[in-house]
Amino acid sequence: MKATETKLKDCFILEPRKFQDERGYFFESFNEKSFNDLTGTNTHFVQDNQSYSTKGVIRGLHAQAGDHAQAKLVRVLKGEVIDVAVDARPDSPTFGQHVAVHLSAENNKQLFVPRGFLHGFSVLSEEAVFFYKCD
Repeated sequence: MKATETKLKDCFILEPRKFQDERGYFFESFNEKSFNDLTGTNTHFVQDNQSYSTKGVIRGLHAQAGDHAQAKLVRVLKGEVIDVAVDARPDSPTFGQHVAVHLSAENNKQLFVPRGFLHGFSVLSEEAVFFYKCD
């Protein structure tokens, strides 16, 4: 897996190593040790969520606060979206800045959205199935 830090501190785009041949493909979508080594975090995901939306739907921007704050690792299982993360951490050097990433079932990219960020997405395809891994 390849991890690239976005312009926002602690927010990463992750791209799996995909093995493809005439039968189809295989990739490891998550490995806790590899994820934490690549991002320099100690994130322990405990919940998976999935949503379905149709073209033009906008979800967010939202965040959980206090004891309910969550970091998220998100990806698209079907379709494509523009995913947006906004750094809402007052003490962060990138406070108030945002990043927009094209996530799709074709590119298999994932976005790690740390605690203290706002998050949302807009559906570009006719349908999208969106997957959230939450700590």
